[in-house]
This record gives sequence, C-alpha cells and structure tokens, in this order.
Amino acid sequence: MEPTTANPIEETLRRRINISILITNLMIIIFALVGITGNAIVFWLLRFRLHRNAFSVYILNLSLADFLFLLSLIILSTKHVFKFSFHNIIFLQCIYTFRVVLYVAGLSMLSTISTERCLSVLCPIWYRCHRPEHTSTVMCAVIWVLSLLICILNRYLCGFLDTEYENDNVCLASNFFTTAYLIFLFVVLCLSSLALLARLFCGTGQMKLTRLYVTIMMTILVFLLCGLPYGIYLFLLNWIKNVFTVFDFTLFLASEVLTAINSCANPIIYFFVGSFRHRLKHQTLKIVLQRALQDTRETAENMVEMSRSKAEP
Repeated sequence: MEPTTANPIEETLRRRINISILITNLMIIIFALVGITGNAIVFWLLRFRLHRNAFSVYILNLSLADFLFLLSLIILSTKHVFKFSFHNIIFLQCIYTFRVVLYVAGLSMLSTISTERCLSVLCPIWYRCHRPEHTSTVMCAVIWVLSLLICILNRYLCGFLDTEYENDNVCLASNFFTTAYLIFLFVVLCLSSLALLARLFCGTGQMKLTRLYVTIMMTILVFLLCGLPYGIYLFLLNWIKNVFTVFDFTLFLASEVLTAINSCANPIIYFFVGSFRHRLKHQTLKIVLQRALQDTRETAENMVEMSRSKAEP
C-alpha cells in the first residue's frame, strides 16, 4: 500500500505560513527588546530622577504598561519561534489575558492624557483652580483596577472574546460591554485630540505650542496608526472573523507587529521631541526627557534653568 503524500499546494502554503510566523515573531522580539529598554529608562527617570507633575505621572504609568506589554509579547513570540510547549495552560492563558489588560490600560492612559490636556487648554482657569492635587495618581489607580476587572471578568465568563461561547448570553453581554468600553475610550481620545487641534489652528487666541503638546499629539498619532489595528482585530474582527477568513491571518500578523512598534515608539518620541533643535552632545537623558515634558515655551530663563538642573547629580 503506497503511503499518502500531502498535497503540494497545501505543503507550499504551510511552509509560507510557517515562514511568515517566524519572520513576524522575530520582528516582534527585536522591536520589543528596543521598546523594553526605552520604556525602562523612561520609567526609571520619571520614578527616581525627575520631579513629577500632572502629565508625567500618566507618562510613567504608560511606560510601565508598555514595558509589561512588550515583555508579554517577547514571551509569546519566543514560544512561537522556538516552538516551546507550556505544560501549564493556565500560565499561557494568564499571559494572553494580561496582555489585553495592558492594552486596555494603555488606551485608557492615552484617553485620559488627551482629555486632561484638552481641559487644561480650553478651560485653563477652571483647570488650575478646581483640579484636585492628586488627580493623576487617583486616575491611574482607577485605570489599572478597571482594566483588570473588565478583562479578568470577561475571561472568567467566557474566555476572552472566544467564539466558542457565542450563544452564551452572559458571555455576549460581557463581550459587548468590553467592546463598548474600548469604543468609548477611542471616541474620547479622538474628540479631545480634535478639540486640541481645532484650538491650535482655529482658536481666537494664540495657543502656546509647547513640547508637551507635541509629545502628546505624536504619541496619540502613533497609537492611531500602529496601536489601533490590534484593538480593531481583537475586539471587532474576532466576532466576525468568518467574514474575513481570507485576510484573517494576514491581519493578525500585521496587527501584532504594529502594536509592538506602537509600544516601542513612545520612548523614541519623548527623546526626539526633547532633543529637537538641541545638540545631543553633552545632553543627558534626564534633561532630554524633562524638556519633552516641558509645558512652557522655551525662553532664556528656561534655558538657564535647564542648564542648572543639568549640573545637578
């Protein structure tokens, strides 16, 4: 009896898929290693070396979320590259769930940053007089707790957006709530960003274009280009993936790479904005990051203050 041989077309397709998976995960690992280093530096500087203000608290928590998100990507990509098999399935499921928690937390941080910046620009007097002192810290704590509760509850009810449970009303309700929450964050992010742009270009008074403003807008732009496709695939296309069977695999690989680029790009944005129009020679990372979060126009007095803080240990 002759041994059965695989279809040549199927074998070729399988090899291409394996090569695509290998290349994609290698790219993710490279971007993640760069991003982990950058986010670790940002977190360390904001946590131990720089005086924190309202927005730097959000940036600190965002860098922590990006750091942990990239770490989870490295674990999962390494598994695919070297074809490790986790005997403890619960650990693998926890990694997948924790990755979604970090994505939700990162989007929540960006929406909060954009909203608070919008309030500080459109209602400056009210913002300075009525904003509680520890608003940033409280908001970050609420974001972490809410992201954990939403994602863990969803995993407990049905597995994260698993179509196996699509007939379960409780699971569908949980999936709908999670997706609605993400859409709400995205709408808030877009509306507040558009309001800031409108105030910049169409406002009656001249708005001060500070480095903090540029940092926030560039971070949001990179997220919309690189981070949003991952959320669209995870929270929307997974529900209707039978319609997208032809493009499902390609969309998944592309969204994985783009979300790694998104978390990797944030520290690069901070240091690019902070070093723009300044010579990198004799510039410390502390000064560059401090300049990127500067919410005032650069004047001679600011430059003197920067040079003095540079001399501090």
